[in-house]
Amino acid sequence: MTREPGAKAFLRDERRRQAAVVGGGDAAAASGAGGLAAYGLGVRFGQVVALDDITLEVVPGELLAVSGPSGAGKSTLLWSLAGALDPAATVTGKVVVAGATVAPSGAREDTVRLGATLVPQGNGLATVLTATENVLVPLLESGVPAKEAMDRVREALGAVGLEDSGDHLVEELSGGQQQRVAVARALAARPHILLADEPTSELDHTNRERVLTLLAGLAAGGAAVVMATHDPEAAAGATRRVVLDEGRVRALG
Repeated sequence: MTREPGAKAFLRDERRRQAAVVGGGDAAAASGAGGLAAYGLGVRFGQVVALDDITLEVVPGELLAVSGPSGAGKSTLLWSLAGALDPAATVTGKVVVAGATVAPSGAREDTVRLGATLVPQGNGLATVLTATENVLVPLLESGVPAKEAMDRVREALGAVGLEDSGDHLVEELSGGQQQRVAVARALAARPHILLADEPTSELDHTNRERVLTLLAGLAAGGAAVVMATHDPEAAAGATRRVVLDEGRVRALG
C-alpha cells in the first residue's frame, strides 16, 4: 500500500477531527473555542511601549500573519494572547480567548485549558529529553492516555519530517530540526488556537513550506492560527496580515 506523505496524512486526519468536534456536540468548541481577540491592548515595560492600543480579532478557520521589523511588538502580542506575558509589564485593554476574558500575564494555565497552544521563539524544548519525549510529556501531563499520546507523537513527528529522529536528544538536533520538534509538539496537542512565534526562522525552503502547509491546514480544519514572522513570503500565504511597527498596527489586510 502506498502511504501518504506525513504532512498530507496529518492534515487529512486533522480536518476530520475538527469537523467531528464542531459538528459532534462539543459545546465549548462549537461556541467558538478557536477564536481570540485583543481590544485596546497596550503593554509597557517601564517607559518602553511594546504595544499601543492594539485591537484585532482572529476567527476559527483563519491564519493571521503578524509581521514587522525586530522590536515591533510581534512576540509581545503573541505572549499577551497566550496569557504568558512577563508579570513586570503594565497592561491596559483586554484579551479574549474562546469567549473568556483572560489576563495577558499569569494566565497561561487558563489559555491552555481554553485550547490555546504556544510555539515560542527559541522553541522551549528540554535539551535533556529526546524529540519524542518533548512531544510526549506535555500530552501525558494533560491527561491524554499513553497509547493515544504515542500515536499522536508519531503522527506529529511524521508530519514535520522527523519520523526517524524521535530517539535523538534535542541537543543532538540542528536548529531547524529543533524548530520542527516544537511545531510537532504543538500539532500533537490538537489546539483550537495556535500561536506560533517565528516558527520557520531556522528552516530551509523545503521544511519552511512543509510547516507553512501544516499551519494553513490546521486553520482550514477550523483552528485559529496566529503566526509572527519577519519573512514576507511566509506572511504572503496567510489568510490575513497585520503589520506592526513600534507597537502599533501600521497595516491590516
